Amino acid sequence: MPSETRSPRLAVLIDADNASAKIADGLFEEIAKIGEASVRRIYGDFSNARSRGWADILSKHAIIPQQQFAYTTGKNASDITLVIDAMDLLYRGHVDGFGIMSSDSDFLPLVQRIREEGLPVYGFGTQKTPGPFQEACTRFFDVGALALSDEERLEQPVTAKGQRPVDPELLQVLGSAYKASKRDEEGYTPLSELGQRAKAVSSFAARNYGFGRLSELIKAVPNFEVKAGGDGRLLVKRLR
Repeated sequence: MPSETRSPRLAVLIDADNASAKIADGLFEEIAKIGEASVRRIYGDFSNARSRGWADILSKHAIIPQQQFAYTTGKNASDITLVIDAMDLLYRGHVDGFGIMSSDSDFLPLVQRIREEGLPVYGFGTQKTPGPFQEACTRFFDVGALALSDEERLEQPVTAKGQRPVDPELLQVLGSAYKASKRDEEGYTPLSELGQRAKAVSSFAARNYGFGRLSELIKAVPNFEVKAGGDGRLLVKRLR
């Protein structure tokens, strides 16, 4: 278990065959909010054009490449090596959690095994990543959102009311989180509690919807009102 005086040590393992180098900056920015990326490894055949894009940014993020040549068609040595390294790190006990970047559902058993040992697993993949893999992770991040710069997020399509289109699933998650939260006599609940409730039942993250902060997302969602409480905390209320 991580001590109270340091950030959790995370092993960030990247499947280069199923991940774009364009999201590297966003990936490590998000990891830094969770803990320290003490292990940074990437797996793939970097002689392959699909994985070659990573070669230019390895030194920038201090990522150690694990070259795996594709000797046989249909056999993915990179996946096998990633799993071996993950289990090795798990049993050595030198890390407090894992970040696995891949949209490949083949890593589902690995995620489940790590979670059984009590360690969190943060998944990073595309929206097309199979649901079971996303749900197995402690939290799952949509790399499409991580790849956007702040300027690009602001340029995303907006509705006539000046709000980004709202995902129906997002409304359902926020609605369930609000119902589960403790509310005052006026129906307000701390924004932080709403966020915690949402994360507890889904792979919820504000960046998955193109927002840098939860407060920005809530203000753009219809039927929710946000105000500042007397102690400075933001409070949120679902409108009828």
